[in-house]
Amino acid sequence: MRFYTEQECKEWLTGRNRVKPEKVPGILAEQLPYPPTPGRMLYYAEWIAHTITYRMPTLLWITEWDIWKENYHLYYKLRQSYHDHRLLHEAPGHLFLDYESEDLTSFLWLAMLNGWGGYVLTHADYVNAFFSHDEYIQFFSTDESNLAEVREALAEKPKT
Repeated sequence: MRFYTEQECKEWLTGRNRVKPEKVPGILAEQLPYPPTPGRMLYYAEWIAHTITYRMPTLLWITEWDIWKENYHLYYKLRQSYHDHRLLHEAPGHLFLDYESEDLTSFLWLAMLNGWGGYVLTHADYVNAFFSHDEYIQFFSTDESNLAEVREALAEKPKT
């Protein structure tokens, strides 16, 4: 895993001839609210890390923080375990390699629990996501069938 500055995050996108997903003309989107429990939120983070990445590099780019009461202690202890001592605003990007889906799960879950916002930008570019401090995730794709897969996996099922 590597930590990226904001400029390096922008270069990662432009190096792939891409922009943030909401700026893609004709992009389709599916917005889902955060689940009500931390355990279910962990399921979301795991599903995202293991499914939409297609075991390819993925950039987790935190763009919103300092909105709610966050657990910076836990975040920085996790970050320091990767030998990076910079502050979040100094390097808000987290590049996970193909075999680091468990690491992506942990960082994404913690970001969601902290009420942060940002992007999950996949190298595969079939599905990308924006998670908001307003407690929703918006998935983006140019293919409706990819969004149908997201709905099937993550949408709340009615209790019977």
